[in-house]
Amino acid sequence: MTDQTSTIPKGWKMSTLGEIVILRQGRYIPDDILSITKDTKRIFPVFGGGGLRGYTDFFEYEKRQPIITCRGSGCGFIQRTDVKASITNSSIAFEVNEDYLDIGFVYYWALGRDFSDVITGSAQPQITIGALSTKLILIPTLPEQRAIAAVLSSLDDKIELLREQNKTLEAIAQTIFKEWFVNFNFPGTTGKMIDSELGQIPEGWKVGRLGDEFDITIGRTPPRLETEWFSDKPTGKKWISIKDIGNSEMYISNTSEYLTDEAIEKFNIPLIPENTTILSFKMTVGKLAITTEEMLSNEAIAHLKIKNNSNFSTEFIYLFLKGLDFNSLGSTSSIVTAINSTMIKALGILVPEDQIIRQFNAIIQPIFAKLKNNNSQIQFLSTLRDTLLSKLMNGEVRVEKFND
Repeated sequence: MTDQTSTIPKGWKMSTLGEIVILRQGRYIPDDILSITKDTKRIFPVFGGGGLRGYTDFFEYEKRQPIITCRGSGCGFIQRTDVKASITNSSIAFEVNEDYLDIGFVYYWALGRDFSDVITGSAQPQITIGALSTKLILIPTLPEQRAIAAVLSSLDDKIELLREQNKTLEAIAQTIFKEWFVNFNFPGTTGKMIDSELGQIPEGWKVGRLGDEFDITIGRTPPRLETEWFSDKPTGKKWISIKDIGNSEMYISNTSEYLTDEAIEKFNIPLIPENTTILSFKMTVGKLAITTEEMLSNEAIAHLKIKNNSNFSTEFIYLFLKGLDFNSLGSTSSIVTAINSTMIKALGILVPEDQIIRQFNAIIQPIFAKLKNNNSQIQFLSTLRDTLLSKLMNGEVRVEKFND
């Protein structure tokens, strides 16, 4: 691939979206014909504005279809359906004539666009087909469209493979943790048990409190109206929100906002050391991540720091919290939306004998090291894809054989 000037490359043309694709809004699909999981008849996925909605016994699109959310707070969100799928009326599909357009190219074009200029409505944001059809699109020749989509798709395939590896690695880690610390099938076990408030536990173990075994701190938010403390540019310290945790892999490296050094000092905002497990405990309870550098967080996130001379590890507490049923804490409702720091600190935790924790750490830490390395590769490949996407779409970078 080579760099080009900002002029339109030879053979490319500018068009509006409405001139080259059919924009079709999905239809209303009643909940009573949807199944949350696949059954014997309902095997075809249905996608809405927020992703997979369920399964039906019919499909509208044979191939993976680029769609845009056209209603609600997610307006402008781009996704691609699975094969043999349908969409609801909260999305608009980009239907293409594949004699002229590559469907993968159209997906990546949409993925790199900002659609905020075609969103209307405040109480209920929406995107109309009429407004969407006015968006400009630069169109290469069909062979180059396919080549561009192939480059970007190869990066996405590598990212997806790494994510699948991480799912497997994390499942292995959780299985080992459960065998040792739930089923008590650990090396050297004698089978002798004693009573405790958590039920029977191995002889020599005890029950502790999370607040006694870990240094637990809570993040803070400077006054929101005082905008001088915040930045969306990487000029300060990374400041984690629950949304950032949701957007990250297991190891969090990116945040949408930063705090200045002055804000940290003035509001006494606690620093989170590198390689610390963090936990959301308000609004969305139970989201977890591990920091990749010294960071900050808002007040909805707790930081569980390893104490000096403790045999506990970041990996141990991550897996302990991952297996915890937060819906059993602090509320009689089926879904818990908040707990407090006192409740976190009072949580009971098994304290195994020191040599057992050391043996566990020796087994589990290499698995987490691989997870972290995969996360770093995912971050690098995602950044590369996003950088290439814009440059390939405007002709600034060309796939090698299509150089003018």
